[in-house]
Amino acid sequence: MRQAFRRAAGEPDHSRLYRLLQGAIDSEQLTPGLRLPSSRQLAQTLGIARNTVVHVYAQLALEGSLRAGVGRGTYVSAAAAVLSVGDLEPAHGAGAQLSTTTRLRLLSRRGTALLDGANAASLQWGAFTPGVPEVRLFPSLTWSRLQARLWRQVTPPQLSYATSGGDAGLRYAIAEHLREHRGMNCTAEQVVVTSGTQQSLHLVAQLLADPGDAVWIEDPGYWGARSVFGALGLKPVPVGLDAEGLSPSPRQLKAPPRLMFVSPAHQYPMGVLMSQPRRRQLLDYAALRGVWVIEDDYDSDFRYASRPLPALQKQDRHGRVIYLGTFSKTLFPAMRLAYLVLPPALVDPFARALSELYREGQTPQQAVLARFMSEGHYANHIRRMRGVYGARHDQLLLEIKRHFGSQLPVFGGDAGLHLVLGLPKALADQAVAQAVADAGVSTRPLSIYSLKRHAPIQGLLLGYGAVDEADIARHFATLVRVVQARMRSV
Repeated sequence: MRQAFRRAAGEPDHSRLYRLLQGAIDSEQLTPGLRLPSSRQLAQTLGIARNTVVHVYAQLALEGSLRAGVGRGTYVSAAAAVLSVGDLEPAHGAGAQLSTTTRLRLLSRRGTALLDGANAASLQWGAFTPGVPEVRLFPSLTWSRLQARLWRQVTPPQLSYATSGGDAGLRYAIAEHLREHRGMNCTAEQVVVTSGTQQSLHLVAQLLADPGDAVWIEDPGYWGARSVFGALGLKPVPVGLDAEGLSPSPRQLKAPPRLMFVSPAHQYPMGVLMSQPRRRQLLDYAALRGVWVIEDDYDSDFRYASRPLPALQKQDRHGRVIYLGTFSKTLFPAMRLAYLVLPPALVDPFARALSELYREGQTPQQAVLARFMSEGHYANHIRRMRGVYGARHDQLLLEIKRHFGSQLPVFGGDAGLHLVLGLPKALADQAVAQAVADAGVSTRPLSIYSLKRHAPIQGLLLGYGAVDEADIARHFATLVRVVQARMRSV
């Protein structure tokens, strides 16, 4: 002990002694039941203060490694024989290198399936990353001023757990914005604030569906919704699209789902706009068959040929639509604030479940956002960004026409933050996307958004939100070289 203690010179006496004693106990160099020297003896042996030894002994006794009593000495603890593991074989041959099959068994079947179908990209910025807004133009000075003002006035309840479904001011500001810009019939009491669309989907799936229930998913459609529903044991059913939006087959109509996930104002990723007749049919079917309709309205604020279209929720006369909104596209994704607009009967259950499952918070940030909206900064920012994105959208379309003419189709090019560049059927879009990424440009293959084994359309999602207008031509030229080389090879 004395030699080991001296070799660790330079480390504080207390830390050295604690580490050496605990290590010797863990390795059973100091065996269970062994009596240790008194604090006076050990201090004299090591040449340190007796109080140091006393404190280390006390700490190890508190942690259960030693047991001590006045006048009875200090001993290494012997753990009670609760678990008898000596005769058990190590699981999967512990200590040996695990095979791929064994490693997979470390996860549940549900976890393995989730990761097997995971499509979240590691790169979330730059040309042409889909779904990413221009965060460099966020009015951070205005936000900082509002935030500083709030922190001067913050109250203890704002720093504790929240239980009301979100900051009251933010819920009111959201309802006002939706009534004015989306034509919705809603009140602040119907709004529940969440920490992102994924959390909103978790709540809907857990409160309104049971494992094994079917949920209709647009195909191709948002993979994030598919992942949430699948992870919670629901059965995603791919439903195709036509020129008017979601188009279930006669066979599918005979087997109504529990949930229906749609993006009617700007279908993701194809950009299809659901027609008014199809909207009425969908709502009537949902009311007749008791289906909950989840309306994802993720980027409807950015339309370039017309005003934002009314939400499906506005036409809902039977209380079957659950509206999902987010600030990730209009402000910045790292904010992690989204919201649900619920039929009145669901508000209290959802608010209580949010508190029960997630211990909702971010109340100060919600309060800042409420002021940001009520003072008009949010609407001004959206108007400004609509112009910025419109110019980038037009520039990207110009580059596509310049290089490909009408050779390759373009889908969904009149709204949102991305468009889809179709590819010849002979090209595998995942291989093309990887080759483009190797050349330094980020895209997403369209086929990963489909549940079908063989996706009907091959293509690339091109996001223009996070790339300067002046840089679009240069980055697109890189993509063109890769795509044209692939086209020549087939």
